[in-house]
Amino acid sequence: MKPRIVELSDKKLVGHSLKMSLANNRTFNLWSGFMPLKRHITNAVGSELYSVQVYEKFPDAESFNPNTEFEKWATVEVSEYTEYAEDFKTLNLKGGMYAVFIHKGLPSELKKTMDYIFLGWMPDSDYKLDHRPQFEVLGEKYKNNHPDSEEEVWIPIQLK
Repeated sequence: MKPRIVELSDKKLVGHSLKMSLANNRTFNLWSGFMPLKRHITNAVGSELYSVQVYEKFPDAESFNPNTEFEKWATVEVSEYTEYAEDFKTLNLKGGMYAVFIHKGLPSELKKTMDYIFLGWMPDSDYKLDHRPQFEVLGEKYKNNHPDSEEEVWIPIQLK
């Protein structure tokens, strides 16, 4: 599983967010609240969905555990910010260098992909983690809770 390295431009995202951890995973609540309302975002760019994780203090391998809190976002990209219903929030996704991996399979199998990235690929690469949001792009090959599903995993990186 070799990533492609991408220089990403800044993005404007609109959606919902919730504080959570892996132990207190509220992803289902987040997306079930967002999906019925996303049709009200009339200036979306493309049809992709963005699942973004924002850490206040970026954890390292030693400090990360199932109780590490982060803010998870369910979003779409927009061309510009306009007025939105009060349920929606905006997120400026800062651009930069990203390693993009393809995760194939169920969401419950994502840990295998993440272990490969952080325990296999990254230590042997010329890159280290950068303190910017990590996200997944759920595009046309994404099939919610299906074994044939594919999503892109975007990991923020910088040269070592």
